[in-house]
Amino acid sequence: MQTFTISADQISETDVLPNALPPEGFLWLAFSRREFEILQGQVQHMLSQLCRVQIYDLHLQDVLNNQLPSHYDFTSDYDLLVFRRLAQGRTETDLSKPGEILHRENSSAGPSILKKIDTSPVAFVVFNRVVISVHPVDCSVRQTFISKLLNASQMSGVQAMNRLPTSPADLMLRMVSSVVDVYLNLRRELTRQLDHWQSELLNPHARFNNWSALLNARLSLHYLDEVCEDQRAAITDWIEALNTWPSDDIYQPESLELLKIRSRDVLEHIERVVHHVGRLEQSAETAVQMHFNAQSNRANEIMRTLTVLTAIFLPLNLITGFFGMNFQNFPALYADHGLLWTEIFMGVVAVGLALLFWRKRYLGR
Repeated sequence: MQTFTISADQISETDVLPNALPPEGFLWLAFSRREFEILQGQVQHMLSQLCRVQIYDLHLQDVLNNQLPSHYDFTSDYDLLVFRRLAQGRTETDLSKPGEILHRENSSAGPSILKKIDTSPVAFVVFNRVVISVHPVDCSVRQTFISKLLNASQMSGVQAMNRLPTSPADLMLRMVSSVVDVYLNLRRELTRQLDHWQSELLNPHARFNNWSALLNARLSLHYLDEVCEDQRAAITDWIEALNTWPSDDIYQPESLELLKIRSRDVLEHIERVVHHVGRLEQSAETAVQMHFNAQSNRANEIMRTLTVLTAIFLPLNLITGFFGMNFQNFPALYADHGLLWTEIFMGVVAVGLALLFWRKRYLGR
């Protein structure tokens, strides 16, 4: 657990639950999911003292559920956003309830980058002057974001004010943006590995037989697309709710406009992820179709070659069968040069037919 007091130009950190609101600024309480499950009674007591409100039981279940899809909900006292991350990692994300990993341990599960994407949810409960975030264990996004905040607080006054979040909602949006940007950083590696799959599928000299791995990769891309669609729907609902917020002492018109701009920016990043995942899924599907088309064309080429060879040897078989007939009076059969002239005639027929089929492009050059 980490507790931060964030004001206009500085930030302070403690590891205990606060007993009062700061004179200015707001509080950020960051928990792992297991910690929040253990300390939820103390957190509820703290919220009743600081905010005169508690988190509803159904929302507590949503926060603790690490299989929940991305979604947004709100009450008159707070907002709840559950956002599934697309982070790199293969370890269990919770000590008591392991987070859902996109791929289990399987040597043939597809491209390795798909086996590294963890889709565990991150939950945010946003009050007027308090924001609670619940993360998987060892969440790299949280640690990176905290490092950025601490570095920003060490700058001069004006620079710190521009880099530090101004409200709980602003902090939530910045962290959600960081979660989305993690996937954007994985795009190049994911694209490169899927291009390798396409090269294997379209290589005419390679025999592709790892269809189970390819199926797992396609299913993973489809699942990623569903996760991204849920993310987009959650942020869209957040923006619609944000448009109904009234101006007050905490969220003045300038602050509300900044939140709307940042929310639209996050939505634009998510749409880029959705577009990229959809394009990768379509590319994988196209590669499979092209593979089967190439195999079909190759089979047609083989059948055409065999047909041409059969057509060339058919008259030769006719000639040999003619000479194999059992006639008593067969002058050519007993001639001194009959075998030589027969072989020459058969060679001329074979070469002539081969040239004919070659000119008609029945045989490859």
